Amino acid sequence: MFPQAKRRRGAYAVGGRGWVELGSPLFDVVAVLAQGVKQRELLDWGGVAFRVLNVVAAEPPAFESGRGRFRTSTPVVMKGTGRDESGQRTTRQAWLLPTDQEFPVFFQRNLRRKAETLGLDPEVSLTEISWVGSKRSFSVGQGAKPGAPVEVELTGPPETLQAIWSWGLGQANAAGFGWVTV
Repeated sequence: MFPQAKRRRGAYAVGGRGWVELGSPLFDVVAVLAQGVKQRELLDWGGVAFRVLNVVAAEPPAFESGRGRFRTSTPVVMKGTGRDESGQRTTRQAWLLPTDQEFPVFFQRNLRRKAETLGLDPEVSLTEISWVGSKRSFSVGQGAKPGAPVEVELTGPPETLQAIWSWGLGQANAAGFGWVTV
């Protein structure tokens, strides 16, 4: 986030003072990454030079109650089946928006797959989509991925909620989609 940077259509703008957030649901990876970045004065990120002034490791909330509200600063992308009512595939690029009827089912499946991937309890549930931001599309790799920022309420084991908070919501998190705000 670079609040004073001049906006550019279709790209995240950089310039002036700002911050870069990196994350992982593997907390040991975050600790090593933070140590490595602390030892640098300058980072070259895709041809953009960042001067490192400070590094802070953000701890995920405790989620002791087994409930959490997650709001993203970047669009959440999610693919659906791409099939019509008869079950026939009509498209391979069946991107869903949070307002689409299929979205909650695919979103919850994604949360459970993430938990299973990490060896955590997958009993996490979407209980509410409380806010949906404006649709945004970004070109990543071979085409545009549409989505929208969201605020959702989830229930589940605290450790699973912490990992999801650190990983992000939806798909394509490594490309910056679904980043949960601190």
